[in-house]
This record gives sequence, structure tokens and C-alpha cells, in this order.
Amino acid sequence: MNRVGLDGQVAVVTGAARGVGELLARKLSARGARIALVGLEPEALEDVRRRLHGEAEHWYADVTDHEAMTRVAAEVKERFGKVDVVVANAGVATGGPFAASDPASWRRVIEVNLIGSAVTGRAFLPALTESRGYLLQIASLAAITPAPMMTAYCASKSGVEAYAHSLRAEVGHQGVRVGVAYLSWTDTDMVRGADQDDVMRELRQRLPWPSNKTYPLGPAVDRIVAGIERRSSHVYGQWWLRGMQGVRGYLPGLIGTVGQREMRRFADRLTGMRTGLVGAGGAADERERTTLRN
Repeated sequence: MNRVGLDGQVAVVTGAARGVGELLARKLSARGARIALVGLEPEALEDVRRRLHGEAEHWYADVTDHEAMTRVAAEVKERFGKVDVVVANAGVATGGPFAASDPASWRRVIEVNLIGSAVTGRAFLPALTESRGYLLQIASLAAITPAPMMTAYCASKSGVEAYAHSLRAEVGHQGVRVGVAYLSWTDTDMVRGADQDDVMRELRQRLPWPSNKTYPLGPAVDRIVAGIERRSSHVYGQWWLRGMQGVRGYLPGLIGTVGQREMRRFADRLTGMRTGLVGAGGAADERERTTLRN
């Protein structure tokens, strides 16, 4: 597919304070896009905005808040005159045994990753329909294959993949393209936060190659940028993920068998594992919810 030039295009990136969102905003800006940053950390977003190459602004909003995201969509349209690209990137994660998981944190992963993505899409679809634009949903290897100790994350990413595929069929006749981006373990604060737990880190290291590696952020984001330029239906942050699509039907049975063996190996170390959201992004989300409760 021919590439769409990004110069002058307006791109919205949620979860833009760090990691994939931050670097993606920087690379899109370097290609001439005007950037709308959305997230929960105004100071961090302002720092990102100052370091972008061109025109940019940031908005404070919780992606699960329909009223807030509707307001943001209207303000972005007013500020820039249009919206060409929306990247639903905001996400959180938690790990550990489901039976011992914190119910609030487990639910929050579903709310941010799945419901927040749908809220984002609903808010920006009118503007994308006007521009015949592109919505890119950030998913994960977790959408392709299940994994023990990651029930909330796998459920949320499988759900958001299905949502995006369904939406593509609904809005394609209106000129709106919808893509899904898949990333394996990529060097972000979320992955580093998960690795702080010895059991989660060792379990990941025992995965078969190449899924047991942590991949650098830059090349993965370069692939996402190329996918945005092509308005791709599928974007793969690591080269080998495309091949996983052909075998994904076999993976639940395989993981179910191998996973039991691995859980027996780690059974005596599972008590007392941290059950909250991981990484700096998870900490920011928990601070926000604590502030709202108080």
C-alpha cells in the first residue's frame, strides 16, 4: 500500500507520557505531524510536548471517562481543525495468580485497555470520518497467545483486538481505516516494572525463543510509524509476530499443557506476589484513582 505523508497531519496519541506513546509522538512529530498528547500526567505530557519538533498540545484525561474524552476530541478538533490519526495506546498491566489478584487492579486493566480504547474510538470517530482517517489500536502478543499469571492483560488485549477488527468492518465504507498493532516484550516501564517481580521475570525467561527476549523500543516504534504511513490493518512491532498469526489456533492447548508444568515449578513462590499495577504508568493511574476517591 502507498504511504500517506504525515506532514501536516494531526495525530492523537493516548498514553503519551512515556514509553511507546512518547517515542511514537516524537517520531510522528519529526515527520511533520501535529501532535495531540493525551494522558493522566500533565507535567510529563508538557515535558514531552516541549521536546517535539513541531506544533503540539497536550490534554489531561482518563481514557475510560466518556465525557472527558468527548471533550478532548472536540478541543483537539477546534485546536487543529481536523484529526487524521488516532493511536489508542494507553494501557496498564498487572501480573500474578488470578485467585490472589487484587480485584480493583484486575478490573482496572480491563477498563483502561479495553473500555478506554473503545471510549477513545467513540470520541474520535466523528472527526476520523470527516478526514477519512486512521485509528490504530495498540494490542500485544497477549492478544495472540494466552499466558498464565497474565489473565487481566491477556483478556484485555484479546478483547481490544476483536473490537478493532469488528470496528474495521463497520467503518471501512466510510473511508476510515482501522489497524491493530502487536508488540512482544518491549523495553518500556511496564515491562521493566513486571520484571521487578522475580517470579514474573523468571517465567518470562523460560518462554521459548524469540518470545523470551526484551526488544528495544526504537525499532518497534519505527514499525508502528511505517504502519501508520501505510494505514495498515496489521502492524507488527517485532518481525516474528506476523508468523504467530498462522499458529495461534494451536497455542491455547500448548500453553495450557506447558503452563501447568511451569506453575507447579513456581508454586511455592507465588504467595505474597505484588498484585497492583506495574511500572510508572501503573503508579500514575493508581495515584489518579486515589486522588479521585479522596
